[in-house]
Amino acid sequence: MKRSRLRRVAQDDAPSPSRAGQNVVRTAAGLAYARLRADILQGTLAPDEKLRVNDVSERYRCGPIPVREALNRLAAEGLVAYSEQRGFAVAPIGRADLIDLTKARSLLVEVAMREAVLHGDAAWEERVLVSYHRLSKVPRYLSLDAPTPNPAYDPPHREFHSALLSGCGSQWLVSLCERLFDHMERYRNLSRRIAVVPREDEHKEIVDAALARRLDETVALSKRHVELTATIILERATGDAKAVRPE
Repeated sequence: MKRSRLRRVAQDDAPSPSRAGQNVVRTAAGLAYARLRADILQGTLAPDEKLRVNDVSERYRCGPIPVREALNRLAAEGLVAYSEQRGFAVAPIGRADLIDLTKARSLLVEVAMREAVLHGDAAWEERVLVSYHRLSKVPRYLSLDAPTPNPAYDPPHREFHSALLSGCGSQWLVSLCERLFDHMERYRNLSRRIAVVPREDEHKEIVDAALARRLDETVALSKRHVELTATIILERATGDAKAVRPE
């Protein structure tokens, strides 16, 4: 009697075939989403490149259902475009979008950094220092002969900027800044391929000013840091960057 009861409990706790299948799909969709997103942000998948479900499934070795789920999720984020006629494609980039995106980031960063410098506590200072230390250990380029951005640079770079903003006291503001930061990643990687511009000192200058609570200097340095990427692209874009070249 006791054994049969234990057997029933084990059967009740075991995931049903349908539930197990859903978990597998969710996991596969999450992996497809992460890989697609990384390839879009790093420029491995070019702007306007078609994303046929079967081709993407083959590329990432997963089924069409999780791929479609991943594509829909990326479309909601604005990184993938969809139309009934063309299907899915990598979202385009362009001069007007770059200018608009840069303006939005600059305005939000100004507000967030002002609040962070005014109200950031000791824990914020520690986050900034730790994240800067991690970032400073990772090179921006794998090669300078033919400028090749280092993908390993991107996560600590994002973490550093999120840490700077985290002192503002508003998770909504931080989340908005992070979303715009991610959209800028495509242009940022493009700028690294266009020209090798030493920019590592910019991060240290912002950290020094922020932790010394030099408000106006921190805001000015942060805004200039955000806007320089657009300047590099718009002034020097040629070849694969012609889509954002000034008219």
